[in-house]
Amino acid sequence: MIRLRTYLTFLRVPHPRHVLGFVARVGSYHSRLVPAAALFFAAALLASHLSAQAKWSAVGPDGGDARSFASVPGSPSHIYLGTTHGWIYESFDKGVTWHRLALLDPTEDLVVDNILVDAANPERVWASGWKPDKPDGGLWSSPDGGVQWQPVPALKGQSIFSFAQAPSDPKVLFAGTLLGVYRSTNAGADWELISPPASKEIHEVESLAVDPTDPDVVYAGTWHLPWKTDDGGKNWRNIKEGVIEDSDVFSIIIDPERPRTVFLSACSGIYKSENAGSLFHKIQGIPSTARRTRVLMQDPSNREVVYAGTTEGLYKTEDGGRNFKPMTADDVIVNDVFVDPTDPKHVLLATDRGGVQASDDAGVTFASSNTGFSGREVEALLVDRDNPDRLYAGVVNDKSFGGVFTSSNGGASWAQVESGLEGRDVFALSQTAPSQAEDGTPIPGTIVAGTGHGIFALQPATTDASASWQPRNVIANTMLKTSIVTHAGKRIHIQKQVDAPVIQLESRVTALDVSTDVWLASTAYGLLTSHDKGATWQGGPVMGPGEFLSVAVHGTQMAAARSEGVVLSLDAGQTWKLMSIPTMLTSIHCVLFAPDGTLWLGAREGVYFTHDLGKTWLWIERLPFREADDLSLDAAAGRILASSRRSEQIYSIDPKNLSWKWFNTGYKVALVRFADGHLIAASVFDGVIVEPKASGRK
Repeated sequence: MIRLRTYLTFLRVPHPRHVLGFVARVGSYHSRLVPAAALFFAAALLASHLSAQAKWSAVGPDGGDARSFASVPGSPSHIYLGTTHGWIYESFDKGVTWHRLALLDPTEDLVVDNILVDAANPERVWASGWKPDKPDGGLWSSPDGGVQWQPVPALKGQSIFSFAQAPSDPKVLFAGTLLGVYRSTNAGADWELISPPASKEIHEVESLAVDPTDPDVVYAGTWHLPWKTDDGGKNWRNIKEGVIEDSDVFSIIIDPERPRTVFLSACSGIYKSENAGSLFHKIQGIPSTARRTRVLMQDPSNREVVYAGTTEGLYKTEDGGRNFKPMTADDVIVNDVFVDPTDPKHVLLATDRGGVQASDDAGVTFASSNTGFSGREVEALLVDRDNPDRLYAGVVNDKSFGGVFTSSNGGASWAQVESGLEGRDVFALSQTAPSQAEDGTPIPGTIVAGTGHGIFALQPATTDASASWQPRNVIANTMLKTSIVTHAGKRIHIQKQVDAPVIQLESRVTALDVSTDVWLASTAYGLLTSHDKGATWQGGPVMGPGEFLSVAVHGTQMAAARSEGVVLSLDAGQTWKLMSIPTMLTSIHCVLFAPDGTLWLGAREGVYFTHDLGKTWLWIERLPFREADDLSLDAAAGRILASSRRSEQIYSIDPKNLSWKWFNTGYKVALVRFADGHLIAASVFDGVIVEPKASGRK
């Protein structure tokens, strides 16, 4: 057991550009200072300069979660887009292309559910949102078209689900929060709660609508039922007549030409009132499976046309709600709808997983319109060994819109290769060594994916979108079976190997390494190895039940890490033993073998490595960040790349002299890889990001 550690601390300079790439040796039973102190002093000098910081860019895969739209009055080509991670995007060409405009909240967990461009001043933009699983959020204001944003102090920390401006008086604004309805009568300078503070009914305000002629007439949809005030909030009444009890009211719209006509959508369906909410009747045509209608949008040029965005597709009525018909497949989750006021055939959908979908025929057909917008969660990233411009990205939470995306041009464009994965999340990607056909023709390495439900290999391993994934999920263990036989009149016990029942792997696969003849996989079933290129797998639980977060292979040596420890095999996975690790480690995240057999660990406490398989450890103590979530190899420069999901920085460590450089990406980084002279990474929320090739590695 490792008990001691000693620090060599002859140089302490706080700023990263002067900090030593520094180590401490940790011994199993005793500690020894590294004898060559001069080596470390030289390392300090080498680490004292910063590498050139070139601007990184998000390259896709395009799409992801899009949440809300707003267009500039009088300029419908200029559109803002809110996302589920605090970012606002902008388009100047009707949503054909997008660019990142601003991040409202640095935690990147803000759902930007409402964007509003001031009708009196198009340079003034409002954005509001909420955070999942906690009462937090807020309202932000921009005076310059979204370039700069300031939080509104009066509503700081409020979960805001709805936001509206009075059509007849732009100075009057409303916000629907967990606590009730807030109003400002001076263009957002001051706010007051106009719903009863002690009300047990008017809270969790999901939707708002203001009468087009009277700012005192306000409709509020809650997580229970709809409400209305005719006097600016002095009095409220429930307008539930005709609405099924306990209906979450997601959206309310008022016909601007006939304000007594009101539509509302709820978890129980769509309702219409023709007497200003005194009585509603339920509209037929939308099946019960799609009744969670998140948004209603009226065609500004034809009031009989109303779009209904549901959790199971887009529906449309052309006769004022008497009949609705589906316009998309039922796997499309619609969060918002934009209808171009100058061209009503141009319709945009903000969707979960599929990003922005665009139609130029009034919703008859849709196509992705996500150039420049990537809200993907990339959990696996692979650079093709034979062609560094060929990339593979595995995403999660996107179902039929996800799977694996491939690029043959360094990320400039992507193709989805989902066939065979059937909407599975992808947590790991690895590539086999190249081989040769009988005639000597080189065969590129096979791409293997670890998913939420098993292991799959890409056939053929190209960026061709017609390629298909084939399952590799047969677990065929052998076991010792004891039988009793009679020999020379004596009953004796005989042990022999027999085949265990064959089962199919259907659990999540968190890590893969298929770079050698023996493949290694971490699954919920345990650690599995394959000696026949994935045709069959053997193995099971190691160190008790539980998944390992990371695996690494170096010849017949194998290592697997999970939070509380590391296991090591010296015989290609036939047997495993618990490895000695520093006692100060509280959470281990990843393992990596360097080409010389050095084993590296990324942990909550930083980056460690061992030259002797755990007998002694070295700690990169002066690395400026902790929580090392990912380690990878820059083979061209012989460097170790380290990143943390909590940081925008990537660190490149030279194992020879223990110096390091850092690179600022501008994005929180989940994974980092090296490709053809530049770094490439998976951001936490914004897909794949790349460093310009011009910066290079030195």
